[in-house]
Amino acid sequence: MLISFTKNTRPISLCKTLKSWGLFLLLLSASCINAASCDFDKLGNLARSRYGEEAYKSISELNQLVRQLKQASDIEKLTQINNFFNRKMRFVDDIELWNKVDYWATPLESIGVQGGDCEDFSIAKYIFLKVANVANDKLRLTYVRAVLYKQDIKTVRGHMVLSYYATPQSEPLILDNLIPNIMPASARTDLSPVFSFNDKGLWVGNSNASSSSQASLSRWRDVLARIKADGIE
Repeated sequence: MLISFTKNTRPISLCKTLKSWGLFLLLLSASCINAASCDFDKLGNLARSRYGEEAYKSISELNQLVRQLKQASDIEKLTQINNFFNRKMRFVDDIELWNKVDYWATPLESIGVQGGDCEDFSIAKYIFLKVANVANDKLRLTYVRAVLYKQDIKTVRGHMVLSYYATPQSEPLILDNLIPNIMPASARTDLSPVFSFNDKGLWVGNSNASSSSQASLSRWRDVLARIKADGIE
């Protein structure tokens, strides 16, 4: 039985087949990133050197937006950051964009190529909401099963969204690249959550299972390290 969007969850157990559970294993070697500050000068210079003037302008626009949002309400921050990345990025599968079956891009990479998949949208929003001073414990990247319809044919696929909890017991708000409007979880009947995580831990059921460090690298550790190298600390 799938979990509901709830703040208090129990440790996740392993599953044999779903890609999502494979990604869960990657989280076990995650290292923390305190994305409370961003060196926008460094980020902008990297954007210009790697991707050109359009990417540099996008980073400058993001810098200005974050400055404006520092004292704004959380809801305003959610709205503006969600809109920024939904506007700047188009959905593209990893195999087409990166020639890899599964690749987690940094926000700089996503802005530079002006695209990404659901993980990339969610990671970018998560990181820059933290830069805009939204508390880390209010934010989780959440894997879900999403019901989609194409030519009246129903399909279910793995998907990632960003969840925001105003308080530990609150119903979360869902930030998604599929639907531009931020909506409460109860209104997203097309989504069934599997598990959620941030850079401090991961959840399913009734308790927090802190992420453990491991010797081997993972996509999660790798993307956090690359985000830090881009100037986000």
